[in-house]
Amino acid sequence: MKYFIIAGEASGDLHASNLVKGIRAFDTDAVITGWGGDLMKAQGVQILKHISELSFMGFIEVLKNIRTIKKNFKTCYKHIEEQKPDAVILVDFPGFNLRVAKKVFGKVKKLYYYISPTVWAWHRSRMYTVRDFTNRMFVILPFEKDFYAKYGIDVDFEGHPLLDALPINHQSHSELYSENANIHPSRNIAIFPGSRHQEISAILPVMLGAAKKLGNEYKYILAAAPNIEDNYYKNILREFPVELSREGSYSVLLRSCAAMVTSGTATLETGLIGVPQVVCYSTSAVSFRIAKTLVNVKYISLVNLILDEPLVKELIQNELSIDSLFNEIKLIIPGGEKHHSILEGYNRLRSITGGPGASYRIAEKMYKGLCDSV
Repeated sequence: MKYFIIAGEASGDLHASNLVKGIRAFDTDAVITGWGGDLMKAQGVQILKHISELSFMGFIEVLKNIRTIKKNFKTCYKHIEEQKPDAVILVDFPGFNLRVAKKVFGKVKKLYYYISPTVWAWHRSRMYTVRDFTNRMFVILPFEKDFYAKYGIDVDFEGHPLLDALPINHQSHSELYSENANIHPSRNIAIFPGSRHQEISAILPVMLGAAKKLGNEYKYILAAAPNIEDNYYKNILREFPVELSREGSYSVLLRSCAAMVTSGTATLETGLIGVPQVVCYSTSAVSFRIAKTLVNVKYISLVNLILDEPLVKELIQNELSIDSLFNEIKLIIPGGEKHHSILEGYNRLRSITGGPGASYRIAEKMYKGLCDSV
């Protein structure tokens, strides 16, 4: 079978790459092309456009790049027409992918949507696009299946695919330390400043300021996004002693006792591995004001959303400052008063998100659905 996959961000590239592994397990003759990143490419996907050219953050940034986005859509549709896939798989990236769904649905045997748009947070009209212009939706958050069911829409939940990527096989951070005492990272703090240039320029300086206040007692490891060049980080870091790591987020977390994390998939990665964290978020003032009028959620981090409680501290917009971040980091490092309560909450998080194997279970359903349509 021929597949065309569209992932527009780093997290989508990760989940799509694991999905591709599953597809190849069931369809050994699969020919897979699409838009994505280096992780998809490593699984043998022919990448026709890289994610580094696709992602724009915030309302203002989208408006500034609207011509590029429109051009990208036309190019994408042209690529799909040229490749003539049996199935198109849209991975997250809703502003772009839902538009693709409306254009492509009915012109391929199967159109699958993998990772739901955040319709439970805002823009609920999108759920009807999901209903009317996809053959099947696969969600990755446990509460999403019930949310869609309230509107008469049946979706599949097979667990969270991050569990397939965890290097410790669902083992808790503290258990890993006890078995590998030589890697105990009691003095390393992870820095996750985001995967977009706009995020990094807004949030990384605040993270560095908090790190400077903590001082040289700790070492700092910055998890570099694959689509961001070293010089971009170095221009912000200047002479401050931070290890710029490209070994992957999990390796960075396994060497860390605490983390400063920009809101996004990294918050859930950090929680599942078991590293206490402070969640940070900042965007342009105009984008934030618009978002506040549209978004209806209690929390911005996936950890808190899934648990439906404020387990990890969220510093949002004006709340995010060097002093506030410094004060919160002190509470979650080993010996801090919030350290153990966060670790206990992470145990509940792991039980809710399901077991490993979600990517393969979803791939099997996609493949069987495609076979049934032939």
